[in-house]
Amino acid sequence: MANQNASGPLTGGQLVLGTIALSLATFMNVLDTSIANVSIPAISGDLGVSSSQGTWVITSFAVANAISVPLTGWLTERFGAVRLFISSILLFVLASWLCGMAPTLEFLLAARVLQGAVAGPMIPLSQSLLLSSYPSAKSSMALALWGMTTLVAPVMGPILGGWISDNYHWPWIFYINIPIGIAAAYVTWLIYAKRETATQRKPIDTVGLALLVLWVGSLQVMLDKGKELDWFNSSTIVVLALVALVSFCFFVIWEITEKHPVVDLTLFKRINFTGGVVAISIGYGLFFGNLVILPQWLQIYLGYTATEAGLVLAPVGLFAILLSPVIGKTLPRLDARWVVTVSFLLFALVFLMRSHFNTLVDTRTLMIPTFLQGVPMSMFFIPLTAIILSGLPPDRIPAAAGLSNFVRITCGAVGTSISTTMWENRITLHHAQLTEHLTPYDPTFNASVQTLNQLGMTTPQANGYIDRLVTQQSAMLGANDIFWISAVLFLLMISMVWITRPMKGGGGADAAAGAH
Repeated sequence: MANQNASGPLTGGQLVLGTIALSLATFMNVLDTSIANVSIPAISGDLGVSSSQGTWVITSFAVANAISVPLTGWLTERFGAVRLFISSILLFVLASWLCGMAPTLEFLLAARVLQGAVAGPMIPLSQSLLLSSYPSAKSSMALALWGMTTLVAPVMGPILGGWISDNYHWPWIFYINIPIGIAAAYVTWLIYAKRETATQRKPIDTVGLALLVLWVGSLQVMLDKGKELDWFNSSTIVVLALVALVSFCFFVIWEITEKHPVVDLTLFKRINFTGGVVAISIGYGLFFGNLVILPQWLQIYLGYTATEAGLVLAPVGLFAILLSPVIGKTLPRLDARWVVTVSFLLFALVFLMRSHFNTLVDTRTLMIPTFLQGVPMSMFFIPLTAIILSGLPPDRIPAAAGLSNFVRITCGAVGTSISTTMWENRITLHHAQLTEHLTPYDPTFNASVQTLNQLGMTTPQANGYIDRLVTQQSAMLGANDIFWISAVLFLLMISMVWITRPMKGGGGADAAAGAH
């Protein structure tokens, strides 16, 4: 079978169409990780189940997706990158249609499991195929175009999902994948069919695969349901945590000693891979965790509608879209480590600005750091991906892309769980501290109650009104704590960037050397 690399980079119209097709598939995939979040109430009501049951729509996709992403390298070796990528897209389209047609929650969950499972290889393979389409000198531009879709889709998901649910019917959040997926698969087949990668049949590592399913599945369910079940006060969460920990330890030992492992953990021997993966994963976890908290704070405590909260976040992608091609073009002449350092410093500045928000904050003040956040976002994915993939031989790029994306996605889920749990704990703490002095013996409190009495409120109504104000302030202070901690962590993570080695040819030319 001919190797895709023998054909060399794409040129002209084929390069443009190939880039669009691969980016559309990535966008569709990433969009589906967040588009259903705001539609859970509509889905739950329509299928006659509770909201807590409805959240399994998110969990089922996340679990299946997390399990399949690290299998990308092994599946690529077995079936070929192009064949696997196109099959993933078409099966994703089928699963999306089944999701929209679902008459019951059980049917919808089965379709979401299928959708998540087949979605796994799409992101790493789109990365790998895109890198092989460009000359080595322009690999940074390829990463820039790929990174734009990965950055914008999580922000667009809740906005688009809310708009579709409000104006149409929730199945359309899945149906919109059908035309996009078919177009992407068709164009990819036309351009890449003759560029298939070589395949080899290795023994199936059934033990490693079973352990992977066990620990990743347990971890994802624990993260998604932990908050709802009150974390380690629940025996279910304790059991899931123990199963995840024990099976993970066995998995690592087995995969390191297995001759044909299902996941190539030896990639972590490379300092650039390890440093880059740690930096991109923790950074993504912080970004995603804050992406969840900010709209919740705006909606629950400041009275914003879902659409208004989405519009406050929407500008985050503006600078990312405008600057990503610029970063991609200039990165080969720069040290990628300095670009990432500037990115982390700007992220810290953005979160520091947010840590000074108050309950009277206006929309303009909310949107200034949101606009600015697009700048570090454009300098985040591209150089770190270049560092992670630098110097890898061609046959290891799909495995490296799959494993790095798996760790990043998992850290996104961990970041969300930790952020929301910490926020609730900080709200409780600040509420307790603020109410210490709200007693009948405090003159300020008595004066406030008397003022509200004069405005026509009864004493119980006045107490309730003051308690709501305290809760609102507690939520604000709790959110400020999360923003401040995030700023500090971004500063600390700069050290991880500088344990990596400079890449040959600057900031990205070497990243895709193995793809040619």
